[in-house]
Amino acid sequence: MKIPVTLIASVCAVISLQAEPARNPIIHADVPDIAIIRVNDTYYMSSTTMHMSPGLPIMKSKDLVDWKLAGYVYDVLEDNDSLSLMDGKNAYGKGSWASSLRFHKGTYYASTFSASTGKTHVFTTKDIEKGPWKETSFKPSLHDHSLFFDDDGKVYMLHGGGDLKLTELNSDASGVKAGGFDEIVIRDATGVAGPNRGLNAEGSQLIKVNGKYYLFNITWPRGGMRTALVHRADKITGPWEGRIALQDKGVAQGGLIDTPDGKWFAYLFQDHGAVGRIPYLVPVKWEDGWPVLGVDGKVPETLDIPVDKDGLAGIVTSDEFNTAKLPLEWQWNHNPDNSLWSLTKRPGALRLTTGAVIADVLSARNTLTQRTFGPESSASTILDSSLMKDGDCAGMIALQKNYGFVGIKAADGKKSVVMVSVGNNQAEEVESVPFTGKAAHLRINCDFRNKTDKAEFQYSLDGKSWITIGKPLKMSYTLPHFMGYRFGLFNFATKSAGGSADFDYFRLSPTIGR
Repeated sequence: MKIPVTLIASVCAVISLQAEPARNPIIHADVPDIAIIRVNDTYYMSSTTMHMSPGLPIMKSKDLVDWKLAGYVYDVLEDNDSLSLMDGKNAYGKGSWASSLRFHKGTYYASTFSASTGKTHVFTTKDIEKGPWKETSFKPSLHDHSLFFDDDGKVYMLHGGGDLKLTELNSDASGVKAGGFDEIVIRDATGVAGPNRGLNAEGSQLIKVNGKYYLFNITWPRGGMRTALVHRADKITGPWEGRIALQDKGVAQGGLIDTPDGKWFAYLFQDHGAVGRIPYLVPVKWEDGWPVLGVDGKVPETLDIPVDKDGLAGIVTSDEFNTAKLPLEWQWNHNPDNSLWSLTKRPGALRLTTGAVIADVLSARNTLTQRTFGPESSASTILDSSLMKDGDCAGMIALQKNYGFVGIKAADGKKSVVMVSVGNNQAEEVESVPFTGKAAHLRINCDFRNKTDKAEFQYSLDGKSWITIGKPLKMSYTLPHFMGYRFGLFNFATKSAGGSADFDYFRLSPTIGR
């Protein structure tokens, strides 16, 4: 009987802290566009996972640092060709974007918008950890909106870029209110950052403190860095006055959260190369009715929050595939075909079965993914190729537009261990090694230190002696995918469907395997 190996066990050196000060970044992994609420002494956070399924993750914390996945708002955003990798279409970089998270009169609200559906989606539940969530959707798709319940009973979404618009909704947030307020309330919100125009102010997050409204946005002045903006007003319809809230290390986009004992923090994120967009916490003080972010305008390395766990422990996990369901840390690349994967057909293994003939791994349904993480991370598996068919290719991938993978390829009655990577938009089989066995150990090492952003690919026949195959992949964060790199397990067919690949486990480490 296998003994489950969780990340908590495998990275004990990382998470066996003893009430040490928390450090930035609070999570060294791709958790962008975060929205946080506090209900009594518990914090809940949502984030963007775009084309992944299930989507719109909900995370839970008691200290703003140690986060654990509690669930997802939806299993499938919509069943269409692009979200399901059908008919040559895909939703890379689309799906659902920046969410808004609220708790109002006993109901939790999570809203998002999607270029893949052209809609604004609003989900509600009485139990944010267990659900179920009820969905309503409407057009148009309100970009980077902030859902807001005002004290007078009115409900709004503030949204857009550059010129920011306030749109009144029905009282249950189910759609745009007929005849309701629907006007631009801040023209050229970007202007307070200076004359070097770049990214228009977006990523709105709206709160109300002591009777005043505060709106946070992100901009990126040309030749400068990502910058956090704040506007304030006495009335939600304006007039609004604005200023730069933070301009340091490119840490920006987010909002404010308070603690039960009256402290304030800004939750923001930083573009950090190939690992993705990583969350930071920044202390906040109030001066003359304005939130003042940082310590002397800088993002501190340590925080006045004692912690005994690392924030990654509840975000990624190892998996022995010994249970009847997948842990929450897993997400499928696009909507899965649930008839073509199994944890029971071979107990103790994940079986991925091909359902269509496709051209490459980016078109493969049922690629199962987890976040890579920094500063270093390594993932390993055993791939049993016994049930693969001629033309199949299965293995482990460092997933982004410029991907790299190591796996087993079946072709012309023979098998080989291959390393494939993408350079100049072309996939290249960099190395192929004849393979006559049944199963191979596979491993990917990711080095994100100082934005080195390199992945190394290895295989082993016995799990002890590892052989590097191919060449290192220079990982690059690209907008077509708009996500940090993910570890993924895959199987795809190039000749005929129906072949299967069995993965005995998935194990993570915070150090690079040698």
